[in-house]
Amino acid sequence: MSAAPKKITVLISGSGTNLQALIDASQAGKLAGAQITRVISSSPTAYGLERAAKAGIPTIIHSLQSEKYYANVPKTDKAGRKQAREQFNRDLAEIVLSSPTDLIVCAGWMLILSPLFLEPLEKSGLPIINLHPALPGAFAGINAIERAWEAGQKGEITKAGVMIHKVIIEVDEGEPLLVKELEIKKDETVEAYEQRVHDIEHIAIVEGTVKALTELCK
Repeated sequence: MSAAPKKITVLISGSGTNLQALIDASQAGKLAGAQITRVISSSPTAYGLERAAKAGIPTIIHSLQSEKYYANVPKTDKAGRKQAREQFNRDLAEIVLSSPTDLIVCAGWMLILSPLFLEPLEKSGLPIINLHPALPGAFAGINAIERAWEAGQKGEITKAGVMIHKVIIEVDEGEPLLVKELEIKKDETVEAYEQRVHDIEHIAIVEGTVKALTELCK
């Protein structure tokens, strides 16, 4: 009797090109037999939601800017915003754990995941991985592509790339599962470099997910 397919939940915030790479891999039988069973978006306008719908994958919108969280709390109300953000993370963990899932893949999720989200997942033994467009130990956090490109043009680095890593409390500091390097090209535009990064991301997200799934089966 064969084992049931592993279930993947994908977290997105934007256009969903990396989600599409995962969908394509799954449909082609190249995702270790796993199925994407749910997509959660932090934005109600993310095009990734349409990609999921076209593939018949259920979606959930969990927006920090909604009335339940930030919409009715002024930016000047620091305590209120903190409380809303904490509740957002608690609720996200509850949503993720509300149905059977074997792996969480952050594929362009643009919000920092706090301990209030990560700790319940850890207690449940649910692994979570993230795609970050930089090499391990370099350019953690936002705008990594632009920062790497700028450092390359200044001659500070000769290589950059992308990685798939395990998610821990420290942003983009978890153990790398997969690393793809890119040579820095002097005088290359940031747009051209960004396209090269995205091209390799679509390969890395699939290979990294397969590697994480393989670890689950050990």
